Amino acid sequence: MDPVEIILKYYKPGSLACNMLIGHSRMVLNKCLEIADKIRYPSPDLQFLKEAAMLHDIGIFLTRAPDIGCYGDKDYVCHGYLGRELLEKKGFPRHALVCERHVGVGLSAGDIRSRNLPLPVRDMLPLTLEEKIICYADKFYSKKTGTVSREASIEEVRKGIGKYGAEMLKRFDDMTVLFS
Repeated sequence: MDPVEIILKYYKPGSLACNMLIGHSRMVLNKCLEIADKIRYPSPDLQFLKEAAMLHDIGIFLTRAPDIGCYGDKDYVCHGYLGRELLEKKGFPRHALVCERHVGVGLSAGDIRSRNLPLPVRDMLPLTLEEKIICYADKFYSKKTGTVSREASIEEVRKGIGKYGAEMLKRFDDMTVLFS
């Protein structure tokens, strides 16, 4: 499987959205490999990690995020489950789950209900080691113009996640302990 080939089925080469997605995904992939290198047991599936890290945000083009070149009709928070739907149709169910489960630090059905998010009400929490690595690594890189290659500090990430409550922050802190 060639993740970039899959991306280019949905994104115009050279477009802002394509450049943002590929640039961001490469940064996340590098962070994933850095994290995976520290884990001895159980050892992550590196090939899957490389593919899924590149595809985790494939659904962004279906959302309204004009600042990154995306002109869809859904809220940005929907990009995870929309990416899942795309990759399931392509026959990549494991990769599809990464798309859905990486949003935020994962979302429980309770989170979705209590925040009245425009998402299917189901648990979207990272479960596998690879899902957790990608979810965690993603938090360190923004898709804002000019910041795609800048890695946020743990303190900056914690501050951003803390806005969503203590439970979300605990999930991030638990991942930090796991990957330190």
